[in-house]
Amino acid sequence: MKFFILSLFFFPLFYFFPEDSISSEKEGVFSGRISRVNARSGLVRIKVNFSNFRYLNKKDKVSFWDKGVNLKKCHGFIMGKTNEYLLLRVPNYTRCQNLVYLKEGAYLTFFSQDLINNIKMGRELMSILKKKRMALLNKVKRNKRELETYIEKVDAVNGRYSSLRKKLDREWKRELSLLEEDRVDSRKKFGLSVIKLEEVEFKMEQYKVEERNLKLDRWSLDSKLYFRK
Repeated sequence: MKFFILSLFFFPLFYFFPEDSISSEKEGVFSGRISRVNARSGLVRIKVNFSNFRYLNKKDKVSFWDKGVNLKKCHGFIMGKTNEYLLLRVPNYTRCQNLVYLKEGAYLTFFSQDLINNIKMGRELMSILKKKRMALLNKVKRNKRELETYIEKVDAVNGRYSSLRKKLDREWKRELSLLEEDRVDSRKKFGLSVIKLEEVEFKMEQYKVEERNLKLDRWSLDSKLYFRK
């Protein structure tokens, strides 16, 4: 019992996370190097470089320790971040400084349960996005097939109407040819009819019969002196 109390005295629970949560959750572990320290404000800037860095957010809780000394751990909160740096606020900085080597250039190991949770949410989101992506890919393929089918349909319509147009042109020319034959035949008939009419009129004139044999002689201006002879 005394040993347990002494353990609490030398290693306050306020500073540490359970060791099992660090060793078993590999996704929450990452490393970084201290680039600047502000002891008065309890701020530490860490240079990091790992793929899941995007899943660390402001106010996320982070524990850290020297790489070779896993039993001595401190914790802090993310105050800000850039593409390569994390700004940590370390509560009780002075006490934590006795446990972890907080100097510029020091290489530390970090753990964040919030990082694990955020990655889990990211995986769930990626699962949803993959399903949406698959649905959209199928839609794109379907629309592409419809587009290709449209082009094929246009070609088919053009081919069909091209054939119909050729057929119509042939019928049109045939009808015009028939009309031309009718016109020539009608002109021929008309010419023959005119010739026959002239022949008949000539014969009628040739064989014309007058009603009187005597003709009226109008040798005088006085109509009373007209007479037939």
